[in-house]
Amino acid sequence: MWISASSLVISRLIWRLSNCRVLPPIDGGACETGRVSKQDGSGRQVTTNFVDDGRASIMHVDMDAFFASVELLERPDLRGLPVIVGHRGARSVVTAATYEARKYGVNSAMPMALALRRCPDAVVLEPHFDRYTHYSQQVMAICDDLTPLVERLGIDEAFLDVSGARRLLGSPYEVATLLRRRVWDETGLRCSVGVAATKFVAKLASGLSKPDGLLVVPLAETLQFLHPLPISALWGVGAKTEEHLVRLGLRTVADVAHTPLVSLQKSVGVATGTKLHELSWARDPRSVTVGGEEKSVGHEVTFEHDITDAAVIRRELLRMSDKVAVRLRRAQLEGRTVVLKLRFADFSTITRSRTLGEYTDLGQRIYDEVCEIYEGLGHQYSRIRLVGVRMEQLAPSGGGSTALWDTDEGWREAESVMDAVTARFGNGLVQRAAFVQKKQTRPDD
Repeated sequence: MWISASSLVISRLIWRLSNCRVLPPIDGGACETGRVSKQDGSGRQVTTNFVDDGRASIMHVDMDAFFASVELLERPDLRGLPVIVGHRGARSVVTAATYEARKYGVNSAMPMALALRRCPDAVVLEPHFDRYTHYSQQVMAICDDLTPLVERLGIDEAFLDVSGARRLLGSPYEVATLLRRRVWDETGLRCSVGVAATKFVAKLASGLSKPDGLLVVPLAETLQFLHPLPISALWGVGAKTEEHLVRLGLRTVADVAHTPLVSLQKSVGVATGTKLHELSWARDPRSVTVGGEEKSVGHEVTFEHDITDAAVIRRELLRMSDKVAVRLRRAQLEGRTVVLKLRFADFSTITRSRTLGEYTDLGQRIYDEVCEIYEGLGHQYSRIRLVGVRMEQLAPSGGGSTALWDTDEGWREAESVMDAVTARFGNGLVQRAAFVQKKQTRPDD
C-alpha cells in the first residue's frame, strides 16, 4: 500500500504546495548585454527577475562543461582549477575543459599538446564515458518529468516545449528555474537554460547565459535581443560566410535583417541568404520533435551483491514496475505485454513474458503480472544478479483499451497524484512504504 496518506490528502498537499513561490535562480548575477558569450563565459547574460510570457515556451538546456564537470564530481579538490579531460598521448585531442582552462584559450577538439602549451599548469584527467552516459540519463529523466515534449541533442543538451506545463508547474521561467534546481540537487551538476518563442533564439539564449545561468527572451523583446548581436550568432554563419557578409558591410544581425534579400542571396547563395534573412527576423517555424516511436519501455537494476531473498527481488520488481509506468504515462503510451528479465550469478539470463487482456500504464498492474511470472519460475531463491521489467506492444493511451470499465480506478488516482508531486517537487516526497529503507542496488537505468 502507499505510504500513509490518502489520495485526498496528497491532492490537497499538491494544491497548497503549488501556491508556494518557486525557488529563485541558483545564481544571483545581474544582466549583462552587448556581446555574444564566449566559451570561457565572458559576455554572460542572465535573467534575475520573474518573467511571465507563456508565448516564450521553448527551452534549450545545455550542461555546463559537461564531461569536465562530471569528472570533478570524483575530484572535488580540483574545483576552481584549470582541468582538461583527455588522453596525454602525442596525438591526443582535448575532450573537454573547465571554464578556468578555457580562459587560457583551451577548447574541445584542440590538440592536447597545444592545450598544454597554452595552459601548462592544467590538470589532465582521463575521460570516463560510462559516467557521462549515466549522468546524461539522469538529466534527461528530469526533463521528461517536466514535459513529454523533449528533443534530445546528443548527450548534454535538449530542447523542451513547456507550453502544456503552465497549469501544474507555472510559467516557462518557473519551469526553467525548477529544472536547474533539480539538476543541481539530483546530480551535483550545473546547466544553463535559454527560454524563448523559437528554438533558434532559445539556443542563443542558453549560450549567452553560460555558465550556470538562465536567460528568458520574451516574445515582444525578441528582436531587441537579437538584432545587436554579431552576425556570427546566426546559425550557418561560419568563417567563410562571415567574410562574405563583412564585405557587404554587415556586422550585426540587424544589418542582415535590413539588407535586401536579393543582395544576401547574391552574396552567399539563394538557400543560405533566405535562411539568414528569416533567422535575422527570428522566424523559425520548427517545433520540438520527440524521438522516434518507442517499441518497448523498460528498466533494470544490477545488485551490488547477488540476492537470494525473494522479498528483496519482489521489492525491486515493484520499483522497476513503477518506473516503467511513469515513463509510459509521460509518453502517453500503454502496453499490453509484460516482460520479466532475470540474470543469475553465473551470468545466465532468462526472459519471460505475459500478454494482458487490456492495455495498461499502471505500475501496480504491471507489478502484479511480473510478480506472478517470477513466482511461477521456481527460481525465487536462486542467486540473482540482475532484474528487469519491460512493457511491449505499446499503443497511444486510451487507443488500445478493451476494458468496459476501469477496475484499477483507485490505483490510477494514486499514481496520478504521485506523478503530479514528482513533476513539481522531484522524487522522494511521496513514495511507497516498501521503498522507505536503505538502498541496496546500483541502477543501470
